[in-house]
Amino acid sequence: MNKENKKRMRIMEELRLPELQARFKDIVGEATRSPNKKFLLRRIAEALEAQEHEAPAAATAAVEHATPEPAANDGEATAETGNEKKLSKLSVDELQALYIEVVGRDTGSSDRRYLIWKIREARKGRIPVGPVRRRHADGEAPDMKVLPLRMEAEVVARLDEARERLGLKTRMDLFRKSLAEYLTAAGEHEVAQLFTEQG
Repeated sequence: MNKENKKRMRIMEELRLPELQARFKDIVGEATRSPNKKFLLRRIAEALEAQEHEAPAAATAAVEHATPEPAANDGEATAETGNEKKLSKLSVDELQALYIEVVGRDTGSSDRRYLIWKIREARKGRIPVGPVRRRHADGEAPDMKVLPLRMEAEVVARLDEARERLGLKTRMDLFRKSLAEYLTAAGEHEVAQLFTEQG
């Protein structure tokens, strides 16, 4: 990541959640209601890095377009150059339509660079295509809610150390196991079973 984007990331680390969510939409091209600042910052950093790679690629494509092609050319290279040229000339609406065709799912993004990058990555087989797969394959996915859980950073660090000693892979594993055991001890066996099944 270049210096300018590193500076932008440092500024965004200090933003309040609503402001960070707004920046997420501007940079990533997708609206989000996620309360997880770490997740939002990671996705923003990935998008900024993708845009950095996009700029040199666009410059290279411009140079190649300005350079006369040799009489004999590889068919595959010609097709690829044609695709790059075509993408750069498409409108946002056309890119969104092509995104749906190539990636296999809808997008709310109107960021040209993001759309072009995503289409290229899908064509190269670097990202999964098709509808987003839900964990719940049987029937419609249940309505989900995010529960706020604020802790001091030092407490979270100690909690993670304990989790690792207990052999649990994620914080969610720890929360579910803890809730199941507490509810069982309190006689709420039916509710406790819900967390056991999820785990």
